[in-house]
Amino acid sequence: MANIKSQIKRNRQSEVARQRNKAARSALKSKTKRFEQAVDAGDADESTAAFVEVTKAYDQAAAKGLIHKRKAANNKSRLAKRLNV
Repeated sequence: MANIKSQIKRNRQSEVARQRNKAARSALKSKTKRFEQAVDAGDADESTAAFVEVTKAYDQAAAKGLIHKRKAANNKSRLAKRLNV
């Protein structure tokens, strides 16, 4: 356990950020699964709406530094292929 005041504060801040990032990554996965289910169901309108939502979520996650911008681009590309098949 740290005994330096600034390190104690830094540990506290890191834990808060870790929890926030964990929740955001989980939400991103949930939106992706929702899109996958819509595509599997064959509902064109719902899958298109879900694609727009998950694409926006990937862009926001990349902008916040939650995931790398190329990972976001690769995932969006994979989902777009899945939508257009």
